[in-house]
Amino acid sequence: MAHDVPDQPRIGAASALPISRRAALIGGFCLCCLPSSIAAATMTEVCPGIFIRAAPHEEAAAANHGGIANIGFIVGRDSVLVTDSGGSLTDGEWLRAEIRKRTDRPIRHVLITHVHPDHSFGAAAFAEDRPAFVGHHALRSALEARGEFYRKRLTEILGAEGAGNVVYPTQEVKDGAEIDLGGRIVRLSAHATAHTDCDLSMLDVETGVLFPADLLFVNRVPSLDGSLPGWLSELDKLKALGASRAVPGHGPPIVDVAPAMSDLERYLHALSDGTRKAIASGVSIEDAARSVAQSERNRWVLFDDYNERNVIQAYKELEWE
Repeated sequence: MAHDVPDQPRIGAASALPISRRAALIGGFCLCCLPSSIAAATMTEVCPGIFIRAAPHEEAAAANHGGIANIGFIVGRDSVLVTDSGGSLTDGEWLRAEIRKRTDRPIRHVLITHVHPDHSFGAAAFAEDRPAFVGHHALRSALEARGEFYRKRLTEILGAEGAGNVVYPTQEVKDGAEIDLGGRIVRLSAHATAHTDCDLSMLDVETGVLFPADLLFVNRVPSLDGSLPGWLSELDKLKALGASRAVPGHGPPIVDVAPAMSDLERYLHALSDGTRKAIASGVSIEDAARSVAQSERNRWVLFDDYNERNVIQAYKELEWE
């Protein structure tokens, strides 16, 4: 069930964006106003009314303006839903402009699928639309714990003008919820701790397309920030929905569910089995981090950037089983 959150401001502070640039973004938008790397990005209509931008497999940097996660929107008869909003204010403004190229229907919902900045910091670009910012019931506490750190880090990379501000959910999903965009229903599910402790997924009923956000990584190595057994359990629940196609949080704009889930599960099982074996053999956490799941090394982009951290996270959880 979804719950409105009373007396919560939609953004932490007013945007520092100059008035003239904001005016250009709201109406009469010109692509030359945006950095070239964003202007060159493209939206793909993966199904009727579903538009997705597939992001590069990179870390957040000035050159990509934090746009390193798949983002997009769904158009219904009456309104638009955004999921996710982008990795910075600049990234979110680009997405908003892309929406306005295609429809003038009101943007009434912005889905924030979890706490990570590449999925949440574009939300500030939609403040003037006054949408419901929809998130997992644990998202607020996660943002309160990490949001300011993320904002400062993005500011160091992108500058204060481009980074954006923390946006808190104004509508929370406890278990499940439905949103009607006008003849188009989307079903939301709040997950137990998995990729993070505040993962939210969505199913577009009309097309059957699943939006698992970062519960599904494709090509880019997964990032474990929650519970390894929990992630495997939540994947079983997603597969039980029977969707054949999905928009991953990272990867192509749309994928076949079965092979994509199989690849992710293979990695997570290699991480789980290898970590348990290391713990049982008395291998230190430092040595485990350098040795576990190495069979997966050539299968994933950014493996060397994330796998050791994933092993450490898994070790800390599994050693108490």
